[in-house]
Amino acid sequence: MSQATLKGIFWSLTAALALALAAGCNFAPKYTVPPLATPTAFKETNGWKTAEPADTVIKGKWWEMFNDPQLNALEDQVSISNQTLVAALENFLAARAVAKQARSQLFPTVTADPSYTKAQASSNGGGSVGGASSQGGNLYSSYSLPLDATWEPDLWGSIRNTVAASVYSAQATAAQLENMRLTVEAELAVDFYELRAQDELIALYSNTIASYKDSLDLTKTLFESGIDSDLDVAQADSLLETTLAQATALGIQRAQYEHAIALLVGQSASIFSLNPAPRAYKAPLVPLGLPAQLLERRPDIAAAERAVAEANASIGVARAAYYPTVSLTGGTGFQSSTLSKLVQSSSFYWAAGVAASETIFDAGKRKAVTEQSWANYRANAATYRQAVLTAFQQVEDNLAALRILSTETDQQDVAVRAAQRNLDLAVQRYRLGINSYLNVITAQVSLLSNQQTAVSIHMQQMTSSVQLVMALGGGWTTNDLPSTKRVIHDTASH
Repeated sequence: MSQATLKGIFWSLTAALALALAAGCNFAPKYTVPPLATPTAFKETNGWKTAEPADTVIKGKWWEMFNDPQLNALEDQVSISNQTLVAALENFLAARAVAKQARSQLFPTVTADPSYTKAQASSNGGGSVGGASSQGGNLYSSYSLPLDATWEPDLWGSIRNTVAASVYSAQATAAQLENMRLTVEAELAVDFYELRAQDELIALYSNTIASYKDSLDLTKTLFESGIDSDLDVAQADSLLETTLAQATALGIQRAQYEHAIALLVGQSASIFSLNPAPRAYKAPLVPLGLPAQLLERRPDIAAAERAVAEANASIGVARAAYYPTVSLTGGTGFQSSTLSKLVQSSSFYWAAGVAASETIFDAGKRKAVTEQSWANYRANAATYRQAVLTAFQQVEDNLAALRILSTETDQQDVAVRAAQRNLDLAVQRYRLGINSYLNVITAQVSLLSNQQTAVSIHMQQMTSSVQLVMALGGGWTTNDLPSTKRVIHDTASH
């Protein structure tokens, strides 16, 4: 049997043995999602109108349900220009690259190291130059074209579990990216409606100031007619100036909301602006879906679950360390002292070898690493369960807020109408000389306070609707997670 045939048989048997062992050994525990009981219905929906049954799913561009073209335009800029999302995307790409690096360990490493050496040996001593015996003073050349390969067969599943853990980590990072995206989108919507609430307050104060100016003119007229006192004029003037100062202060918070929106859409606050706009919006009916679907719709829950899967795979890596490591090495190539003979059969060489190593004593290190892996798994499982419980809390919180705010809005509208009627009567009685101007001031302050409360309640309705959408996961589902194939093979930028 020829040398080439023996070499082929050796490599074939080695590869077959490695593949057979690799296919049958995996020391990671069988993974299942940590169990957690989910409710059959959301508790706080009782007495609160929800979306029609046909609208059971929040769409991808969830903000469009608010029917505000300006908000739509701002939200569309978030995914493109927000630098926090850009950083989160790069974190995902880095995690995906780590998974690809881990997978590369499943394959042999092949290196080529061609070389050329020309040297002259010492005339006073023998020796070797370029791999050949030399005579003093002679020039020698050496040409080498080697090809070396090393491979560590994954006999115990260590590399495969490392790859799996890296893939799960990349998927968790992708889910974190989507959670960050949803957070930024929701924060933008909240800031937008808080800014619009400031616009409404500014408009309210503008109308109120105009009314107070009319009241001041009335007190001056009555004073000049001898019907009223200078005290009433001073009180009306004081109330007007105080309200002017309060109206001016509203601009501070509006400017801050505008600057915050600029940051979220990736623009400089120095060049970004939003024109004031009157209130022309109402809270939408948000489709809730079933409570059990919440686990598939929240990217933060998906990230926590993938972290559990990653920890589970890491247990397999730790267990595999108890078993020996086998390395296969091989080399072939050509070597000659003359270039013309480099690729001839007489210049050909090859070598092959197998090596195994096993740790005999490590003072309990491997056991400790395994215990650490199990502890990490249990910690991640607890974090996952906590994320699920937190998600249900957030949904119920915002459902309760919207249900109660709906009732409070109706009650506050009644209060505003009552305060307006009280003011109208107070002004009428003041004109007739029945009541003092103090009654008018009290009624004016009461009306403004009730109107401010109404604006605040309406703003809370809008922001609670946004936060409910966020608590429900926006339009995201676990189907949007990148698959293992996409993590390993995709070369696109996500």
